[in-house]
Amino acid sequence: MRADRVFAYGATAGLLGDLLLGDPRRGHPVAAFGRAAGAVERVLWRDHRGRGALHTVVCAGGAVALGAMAARAVRTSTAASVALTAAATWAVVGGTSLAREARAVGRALEAGDVEGARARLPHLCGRDPQALDADGIARAVVESVAENTSDAVVGALVWGAVGGVPGLLGFRAVNTLDAMVGHRSPRYLRYGWASARLDDVAGWPGARLTAVLAAVAGDDPRGAVRAWRADAARHPSPNAGPVEASFAGALGVRLGGTLSYAGRVEHRPVLNGGEGRAVRVADIDRAVRLSRRVGWLALGVSAAARLLMKGRTS
Repeated sequence: MRADRVFAYGATAGLLGDLLLGDPRRGHPVAAFGRAAGAVERVLWRDHRGRGALHTVVCAGGAVALGAMAARAVRTSTAASVALTAAATWAVVGGTSLAREARAVGRALEAGDVEGARARLPHLCGRDPQALDADGIARAVVESVAENTSDAVVGALVWGAVGGVPGLLGFRAVNTLDAMVGHRSPRYLRYGWASARLDDVAGWPGARLTAVLAAVAGDDPRGAVRAWRADAARHPSPNAGPVEASFAGALGVRLGGTLSYAGRVEHRPVLNGGEGRAVRVADIDRAVRLSRRVGWLALGVSAAARLLMKGRTS
């Protein structure tokens, strides 16, 4: 069986596995990678960009090399190659966990349990929940669903189409490193610079595809495109901007504004501010449904792109 079909069948099986099983509560491969990356950090850390770059190369390069060795070991068996691709896809995508956590916060808000929603929010994003009221929590959830649709689903599928199992594992490694050391804290401002920049590069194609597919699959395609064109570039993140703006337009809501991370207040531009309304609790479930549609469309686009790439090189 050709490699393009191996990816298509394996990625479909992996996405179905995520839909049916979600993430394991213990022993998740991404958590194991995080522990390994933490051990490397303890050895290498210095307040220096070069040390941080070495950390990125060791961890992300190790994930890619592991994927390449595994793919090479099963290359003579079609069934094993499909199974490996399915397992890698299941390990790196996180759409079901994203939906589960978002809806858990939504249920708490629907029940009027704002404290319960605040307690649950850190499972989904890094916002300071104590600084948010019910409307702010709902907005944070919708923004997190939008951004993580790109980071936890679409971006992985894009790189899987490009590089197979090594691409899947490499993308998740880069994204995980950014979450661990890529933020602007005093400890990681220099050490995490390489991880943050590499994540920007790796996330670029997936973010644009997510924005396009949100416009295609959303309730207001024209609104999504309009918000993307008008507001995406104003967002401080080159990848979150297009995704959140397109989701805002597709859902007809306003995203962005003032937020707080670990006591640090940021005043971000409002996305879709001229056309959208304030986020409501019911919009959480709408965002989750849109995220699901985008994920499955991304699978189709990625499989088709893999088929075209292989067709041109054969």
